Amino acid sequence: MSTSQGVITCKAAVCWGLGMTLKLEEIQVDPPKSGEVRVKMLCASICHTDVSGIQGSPYVNGFPLVPGHEGVGVVETVGDEVKNLKEGDMVIPTYIGECGHCRNCVSGKTNLCLTYPFRITGFMPDNTSRMSCRGKKLKHTWTCATWSEYTVVNANYLLKVDPGINLAHASFISCGFSTGYGAAWKEAQVESGSSVAVFGLGAVGLGAISGAKMLGATKIIGIDTNEMKREKGKAFGMTDFINPQDSDKPPSELVKELSDGFGVDYSFECTGVPSLISESLAATKMGTGKAISIGAPNEPIVPFNHTTILAGRTLKGSVFGGLKTMSDLSIVADKCQKEEFPLQELFTHEVPLTDISKAFDLLKEPNCVKVVIKI
Repeated sequence: MSTSQGVITCKAAVCWGLGMTLKLEEIQVDPPKSGEVRVKMLCASICHTDVSGIQGSPYVNGFPLVPGHEGVGVVETVGDEVKNLKEGDMVIPTYIGECGHCRNCVSGKTNLCLTYPFRITGFMPDNTSRMSCRGKKLKHTWTCATWSEYTVVNANYLLKVDPGINLAHASFISCGFSTGYGAAWKEAQVESGSSVAVFGLGAVGLGAISGAKMLGATKIIGIDTNEMKREKGKAFGMTDFINPQDSDKPPSELVKELSDGFGVDYSFECTGVPSLISESLAATKMGTGKAISIGAPNEPIVPFNHTTILAGRTLKGSVFGGLKTMSDLSIVADKCQKEEFPLQELFTHEVPLTDISKAFDLLKEPNCVKVVIKI
């Protein structure tokens, strides 16, 4: 680790091109500009969106790239005009900002701020980068780039958290778990006594189960082809489990068989598998059913059965589960600090940053839920 005129030389995982293997590189991280903060990362984790991004997701724009959008760290340097953070603060980088004043922020209808939007360009809000390697500028994944010993983030995309928070758990709530939890809480607004189906029981799906349980849903059906997810789902509040491989019927029909033949009130598609968007919608009740699409598909355009939505059902997309960074994620962080979620159930594997390539093999293991990267 070296510092020269404010520039830090450190280690980071770098992807140099589409589908290429990650390489641990020595990179340079510039000091923060006005309104920005340089963060010393302590812990990160892997979301499947990171994997699909390296493989060509439409939500990641170009290479070379420092992946990672889940993690937690400590403020190392504060740029000018940053008033709400100081050196030593524990922070979670996020990809959703919140100004509190734009038309979207004050509407109460969305978490997508117009002043600090969800950025997929790979650049900071001023359309430049703070990271470089071998003389080439590196792109920041979704303004985060957490698979690096140091990263620079605009202060409006950082949430200050209690320094005593469990680092791995803080990383889990920076995207995956919170995305599912928020989808149940903010997007679907699940009602007490209602029925729910969750397609895909990774961290996002388990978060949706947890949110549905906390909001009083009485039937929560988890759907996953991995039989080992049965126990994970139960730990978060699932009441019924479906393994689609055990039947020739489509998953939506299996859900209906467990919900009086009419379907559930709410469903959550957490995988990004195109065919499951139609299935999640068809699994809900005619006229009133609501399906939330959370998983990010590799293709920007996906087909679905139009008759399912013509029958009065609602299909809604969601980014970060509808959570606002300051107003809502802070509540999730507080619940995390109070251990209201069984987040230890997510922590199945850990690797050091120097062994980052091993993490992708671990994701293929049937017992893997989240891989923690120790920075």
